[in-house]
Amino acid sequence: MNMNKNEFYRIKIEDLGNDGQGIGHIDKMAVFVKDTLPGDEAWIKIIKLKKNYAFGKLTELITPSPWRVQPLCEKAASCGGCTLQHMSYEKQLEYKWNKVKECLERIGGVENAAALMEPVFGMDTPYNYRNKMQFPVSRNKNGELQIGFYAGHTHSIINLEECPTGHPVNTVIIQVMRDFINKFNISTYNEEKHTGLLRHIITRTGFETGELMVCLVINGNNIKYGDVLYEMLYERIEKWKTSDEGKKYENIKLTSLMININTQKTNKILGDVSKVVRGQGYITDYIGDIKFRISPQSFFQVNPAQTKVLYNKALEYAALTGNETVWDMYCGIGTISLFLAKSAGHVFGVEIVPQAVEDAKENAKINGISNVSFYAGKAEVVAPQLIKAYGDKARADVVVVDPPRKGCDSVLLDTIVEIAPKRLVYVSCDPATLARDIKYLSEFGYELRKVSVVDQFSHSVHVETVVLMSRVNAT
Repeated sequence: MNMNKNEFYRIKIEDLGNDGQGIGHIDKMAVFVKDTLPGDEAWIKIIKLKKNYAFGKLTELITPSPWRVQPLCEKAASCGGCTLQHMSYEKQLEYKWNKVKECLERIGGVENAAALMEPVFGMDTPYNYRNKMQFPVSRNKNGELQIGFYAGHTHSIINLEECPTGHPVNTVIIQVMRDFINKFNISTYNEEKHTGLLRHIITRTGFETGELMVCLVINGNNIKYGDVLYEMLYERIEKWKTSDEGKKYENIKLTSLMININTQKTNKILGDVSKVVRGQGYITDYIGDIKFRISPQSFFQVNPAQTKVLYNKALEYAALTGNETVWDMYCGIGTISLFLAKSAGHVFGVEIVPQAVEDAKENAKINGISNVSFYAGKAEVVAPQLIKAYGDKARADVVVVDPPRKGCDSVLLDTIVEIAPKRLVYVSCDPATLARDIKYLSEFGYELRKVSVVDQFSHSVHVETVVLMSRVNAT
């Protein structure tokens, strides 16, 4: 049977790909179908045909998978934020655990990875967990205001009133922003023409402190009626807190309204400069008993409950006795560094973003933690310099890395090998690059010992992993 584009075929879905797409076969050719699950039998339309595989669009579900559930959000299928909301949460966790296992074995060359892996750490309630939301703003071809999320692999905005993964206060903020934009005729950004003012609405919520930041990313230097917007937000949020839903979140308080200036023609959301409109230029929140100051540009894990699980596991794997020297490479605003410092002799944190280093120093001061030192620069440059300057006092017993999705820089991996710590704790948001780096380190005297999978991003395909590697024959 020859497959043709735009024709309809019946298919049985057998597996799930890395992006959450169902995988079936037609005439022995793999076909990827969004919004399908293993066990689904369906009619699909072929929308893209390659030499060895194809992409299909679900048109009719004949027999549903036993894994299938009704999504909580009616726009889950079109929105690019949640790709697995139609899958039972139990099966989501199983899928993510297997995804890490498969990457470790296929890419990392780890034999019988399951023997090293702990059971997956899931959430009790996998909704309303995000402390940061980023809503693009624009108008459609009919001139209608659009605030929401991008559809998968596009920059078309799916218009939303609420999102079940974010803090419920975001529903109020979206409503107020719609009223504000329409009342004062605030122009919205057009990506193609690079015109219009308002690009994104970013919210950050302190789940423990209740502090709330609203930051408007603008294609300009200022926004009119900022004081009016602050009052609108404040009054509506306070009113919401008297409602049945809002009563559960009575600690929420608007503490910061900011603008971030991004006049570049770029897909990058935030610019380099942020200004306070009303309130303070940051919020604070806790991970465990450590308090952090968070600005618009700060990297801070989006799921505070699971971040505590993740960092406790990193602390366990580090096996600190109170005397060790620890290097935290990619330290950001000092989240892991400060978490480990109470159990270490001294922690050195290195981060390439200077503002993050200043935030890390401030966070150490806020918490009264003195056995940490933070440095701006590339870890592979800073670490050898400090070892040369301080000798064995700076030589790492334990190295911790929490790199971006692309994984560790190859030069940094060589630096770790040269420093030769007894233990390496690697926190990863991408199991494929994690497995690649594990394979490299295993060729230079390190062995994978333990693996934990933490569901940090429920209803998406993303997964957080923390692993322990030890130097072979290290005492």
